[in-house]
Amino acid sequence: MTAGTRSAVARPGLDSAAESLARFEGRPLGLVLHPASVTSQLDFAADALLGAGVRIEALFGPQHGARGEKQDNMIESEHYTDPITGLPVHSLYSEVRRPTPEMLSGLDGLLFDLQDVGVRVYTFVWTMALAMEACAEAGIPFVVLDRPNPVGGEVREGSVLRAGFESFVGLHPIPLRHGLTAGELASWLNVERGIGCDLQVIPCTGWRRSMHWSDTGLPWVMPSPNLPTADSCDVYPGMVLVEGTNLSEGRGTTRPFELFGAPYLDPYALARAVDGALGPGVVLRPCWFEPTFQKHAGLVCGGGQLHVTDRRAVRSVHTTVAILRAVRAQAPEDFAWRPPPYEYEEVLAPIDILWGHEGLRQGVDDGASVEEILADVEGEITDFEASVRPYLIYD
Repeated sequence: MTAGTRSAVARPGLDSAAESLARFEGRPLGLVLHPASVTSQLDFAADALLGAGVRIEALFGPQHGARGEKQDNMIESEHYTDPITGLPVHSLYSEVRRPTPEMLSGLDGLLFDLQDVGVRVYTFVWTMALAMEACAEAGIPFVVLDRPNPVGGEVREGSVLRAGFESFVGLHPIPLRHGLTAGELASWLNVERGIGCDLQVIPCTGWRRSMHWSDTGLPWVMPSPNLPTADSCDVYPGMVLVEGTNLSEGRGTTRPFELFGAPYLDPYALARAVDGALGPGVVLRPCWFEPTFQKHAGLVCGGGQLHVTDRRAVRSVHTTVAILRAVRAQAPEDFAWRPPPYEYEEVLAPIDILWGHEGLRQGVDDGASVEEILADVEGEITDFEASVRPYLIYD
């Protein structure tokens, strides 16, 4: 056992996986994992399961790799042999994004243990959905080792993905901030979206929908390199939209998604423009920064850092829409929407697949208010909540 925490209020499904996998005793299994696939005591999932006698025969890595070796965004991973376990590692962020029949050959089931962050565009849930489809076709069970949603399960925000805007950052119609765990989403996908695999969910214990990560007592392990802290997750549901623009979203700094800006922005003018418009629970501090890689690398950017003062009150989608409106108004000749390609999409604008349709881009360009841009969101979310209610696992 490694030096972890013994005071966790909530524990991931991995902690109880060995006893919950009795039907697979002695049978060969695959495991989808990444660096945040750890027990509450910080034992890596592959080590913990192998040590408990679970017969893991193959590992599968999502975006950034099975051991998080790819630090930058949208960098494909290779297939290789894991140097610690000696197991084959199949990359699901390469020339393929779903397990092939050859990868699943000889396996009697596939385990999924990825830490999601509760946002539609975070690709791990779509790796899950595609793996579920592959398991349904192969006739083998799919098991989700569930984990807490770091931003809680009570709030949903942002547009629901619409038909025609599907991509690897959104394959099914869910809100931008969906308020589900991976296990709950898998259960909904399996029935309501017709995947129809042999699904088992091993729940977290002790997690409640009102909990944010800081309430769980669990140590934070980066699920991807640009979410270095649990604080990053509080603003990520909205600030990920900045990826669809020519603004830096803070990649290449130590506080991605909390920092944003561009060489053409005046931080103080921007702060004045958004004063009172960001919504509750968050304040903007005008600042400068110089990204070391990605957008505007090596250039001094003016912009801001978002400081969350009340993580239960903040609505980061509202906050980000207000920021995009202000930037567009301050620098209409310099601000631009990022062109494709983006996350394997070659035609649609990145902002449109991030938002789920063209409404945000058109609203900002037309000078619409935040309220006008978000006008249809609540109705979509109400319908989604009714749809997912039968699949909720936690109080």
